[in-house]
Amino acid sequence: MITLFQHQQQALDETEGKNRVAYYLDMGLGKTFVGSEKMMKLNKRINLVVCQCSKVQDWIEHFQDYYTRNCVFDLTNPKTFKWFFEQVQHEVPTLMIGVINYELTFRRNVLKTLTGFTLMLDESSLIQNENAKRSKFILGLKPDNVILLSGTPTGGKYENLWSQCQLLGWKISKELFWKQYIQTEWVETDGFWRQQITGYKNVDRLKMKLAEHGAVFMTTEQAGISLPKRNWIKVKTRPSPLYWKFWNDRYIAIDSANLGEFELDADFYGSNAHCERELIGDTSLTRRLYARQLCGLYNPARYEAFRDLVNSTEDRLIVFYNFTEEMERLKGIAKGLNRPVSVLSGEEKNLDAYRYQHNSITFIQYQAGAMGGNFQLANKIIYFSLPQGSELWEQSQKRIHRLGQERPCFYYLMICPGTVEEDILSTLEMRKDYTDELFRKYEQAATAPQSP
Repeated sequence: MITLFQHQQQALDETEGKNRVAYYLDMGLGKTFVGSEKMMKLNKRINLVVCQCSKVQDWIEHFQDYYTRNCVFDLTNPKTFKWFFEQVQHEVPTLMIGVINYELTFRRNVLKTLTGFTLMLDESSLIQNENAKRSKFILGLKPDNVILLSGTPTGGKYENLWSQCQLLGWKISKELFWKQYIQTEWVETDGFWRQQITGYKNVDRLKMKLAEHGAVFMTTEQAGISLPKRNWIKVKTRPSPLYWKFWNDRYIAIDSANLGEFELDADFYGSNAHCERELIGDTSLTRRLYARQLCGLYNPARYEAFRDLVNSTEDRLIVFYNFTEEMERLKGIAKGLNRPVSVLSGEEKNLDAYRYQHNSITFIQYQAGAMGGNFQLANKIIYFSLPQGSELWEQSQKRIHRLGQERPCFYYLMICPGTVEEDILSTLEMRKDYTDELFRKYEQAATAPQSP
């Protein structure tokens, strides 16, 4: 028997009687418990939970610990997947909960044959692109009930809500959705004209319609929970000596010999310190990518600043990064300073040092760990490089700033002023403003329109 917090029960009460719901609760408010309790209330024999690969085992353990040990199936295992469907076909009356990751769903075509089931999507923002294979597949399923869970349902981009609206039963066309809620203008980029989003409109109406279709938005403050203060510290460095040459010429040949006064030491920075390659920014995307790397990955000053940060404290540190090569070099620094290391990436998950060593450094790749995981044993995050996605940026901050954290949280933002990084940060902050607006309670005006 689970005893819910008051705010969790409130979310359930607001969706009483609805069979298609979205719990857009701020990170750390316990969406897992709200979603699983709603699933039990819907009382379907067959239940399908879709989540990130790194969260499959967490969901399995959650259901085993709080509900049942015998009827939870790891559908990422082919043999277990086959056994699950044998039980489905034999119509065994027992409760069945299958857990699978997003990238495997569309590779398990037999899921399309499921009927009469409850579908729960953890981090439902991952189906925001309705043209992606996983999104198309999930939108083609035929569940009786739907539960969506996310702390950042749009990443500050309201156009990304359309797919989730479909699952909630709001059958507004994409064309009408854009017409009603998205502001655009035509701009020319690299000789091509494209439609650019400039803002949003009718936001209160959008929030009202979402509420009508079972969406609950809740911030930490609205839940009546007081978390410790968050403190931001910018760690400014110059970019690589090659940055401006690349930005102007869109080309640079790079190796450790032409990185200027900060020559990389292979013993100190790891085996990947010496690199010889060409960076060619022949498109706006590659130009931006390599400019970012010349601020971080190929910037010796950034590594020197990181070393100084690590030397300044013996506390646990969480470090967010983008590129594997960044992590390898940072690990070299950490090990050179005799600091225990944990890694959470697409290829590796080893959190022993984080759990058991008070002075550990945990390296987390945005895609693998920003959207899930509790790391409140630490209260300091270093952002070695910035992500491109607002939802990754917002969710990463909540890995330490959540229920159970009793100390002030410190965020060290490593950045090169006057570079592409400042543009990225500005965009991330703007998207956060849009996310915050969506979480504010809509004004229930008497004259509020009732159209789509």
